[in-house]
Formats: sequence, structure tokens, C-alpha cells
Amino acid sequence: MGKAANAPRIAENEAMAFGKMIRSSARKLNLVAELIRGKSAQAAVADLTFSKRRVADEVKKVLQSAIANAENNHQLDVDRLYVAQATVGRALVMKRFHARARGRGARIEKPFSNLTVVVREREEAVEAE
Repeated sequence: MGKAANAPRIAENEAMAFGKMIRSSARKLNLVAELIRGKSAQAAVADLTFSKRRVADEVKKVLQSAIANAENNHQLDVDRLYVAQATVGRALVMKRFHARARGRGARIEKPFSNLTVVVREREEAVEAE
């Protein structure tokens, strides 16, 4: 008599990973996510490894988690994976106080972001005969 099960949010040939509360603004995180969209999984990991951006390490962790989910939970071929989606969203913003001259105060905002990475297995290329 329970509720009906929700439909799966991803297809059979996909795997997903979330990164929650990443300490960066969504705008900066999206620049790094833009680097890996549409690339093969190995190329994306290589790009993130040698990226100079601080948040690239966090994005790399989420990507490697998605690859591990694809391999272990969905039995997908790791060599044929590519980054189908890399979505960035805003999370909470910590508000802090910075003392200024003449008794005034200034507000400092420290934003957090969420990251969702979906990897998909490429279809096998049909060989021309």
C-alpha cells in the first residue's frame, strides 16, 4: 500500500555524482565545469589535474566519483564514458562582517555551490563495411 516508486532520473547508460557545498561561487565553478562538458572522461580528468584553478580539485573529485559510480553501480565501460552534463547551482551564502573606518561595517559574502556531473557511455561506432 506504499507510494509508487519514483522513475529513475538517469538513463541506463548514465551515472551521476553530486558535489554539495563546494566553497566557491557558482560563476567561478561554472568556468571549470565548462572545461569538461562533452569531453571523454579520461581527457576531462587530465584537464582538471593540470588546471590552475583552485576549485578544479573539487570538480575532479566529483568527476572521479561519477566514473566510479558508472563502473561499480551500473557496470558501464570506463573507456567509453564522456561527460554528458556538468551542472552548477548556488547553495548557501555565509555572511560575515568586516570592520571599516569610522565605526562602519562592510558585509563579506562567502558563497557555496553545488555541482552535478553526469557521465554517459558512448554508443558503439558502427563500422562501415
